[in-house]
Amino acid sequence: MVVGIGSICLRIAGNSSLKGKRKIVKAVVGRIRSSFNASAAEVGDNDVLQRAEIGFALIGNDRRHINSKLDKILNMVSEMCVAEITDSSAEIISL
Repeated sequence: MVVGIGSICLRIAGNSSLKGKRKIVKAVVGRIRSSFNASAAEVGDNDVLQRAEIGFALIGNDRRHINSKLDKILNMVSEMCVAEITDSSAEIISL
C-alpha cells in the first residue's frame, strides 16, 4: 500500500473577508476532490484571511501512479490562478 500526502500554502492577495477566503478554499478543495478522488481539507491558517493551507491525501498500490497524481494536483492548483502558491510539499509513504 502506498500513501501520498501533500500540502499547499496559498496567499490570497487582496482578500479582506472570511467569505472571500472560504470561496477560494472551497473551489480548490472541491476541484482536488472531484478531479483526483483525493481527500482534501483546509488544515492551517484558519484565522488568517490572506493565507490558507490545504492538505490532501491519496492511497493506492503503485508508487509511480501516486507520485504522478501528487504532481498533477500541484499543477492543477497552480493553473487555477485563484491564489499564489507560496509553498508546497509532498511525501510518499510505502506501507
